[in-house]
Amino acid sequence: QVQAVESGGGSVQTGGSLRLSCTVSGLTFDDYAVGWFRQAPGNVRDGISCINWSGKSTYYANSVKGRFTISRDNGKNTLYLQMDNLKPEDTAIYYCAGRPTYGPCSESWGSYNTWGQGTQVTVSS
Repeated sequence: QVQAVESGGGSVQTGGSLRLSCTVSGLTFDDYAVGWFRQAPGNVRDGISCINWSGKSTYYANSVKGRFTISRDNGKNTLYLQMDNLKPEDTAIYYCAGRPTYGPCSESWGSYNTWGQGTQVTVSS
């Protein structure tokens, strides 16, 4: 059974930074492309960034490109999201997710399984 522990969320002011972590167990982590989804109140859950199994290829949605950095440590079964220059529109619950593939991470967003309960990020103006 897959288990994930997400951490690092919180409340910051506009322009602040947060670093999210997601540590996963119950699977072979480096068999998976992994990524981050977020869901704001009243909105659908959207994929915003992903990283392939080796960590050598990444993808960012336009809304976060240049401000967020995704990374992974396969030795620690952990995924990270460094979020800089945060904006109020980044306020959402953030979820880590993965799908078993050695291909590009940004294909088939609908095939990702979200893990864990999510972590709240709140950015005030």
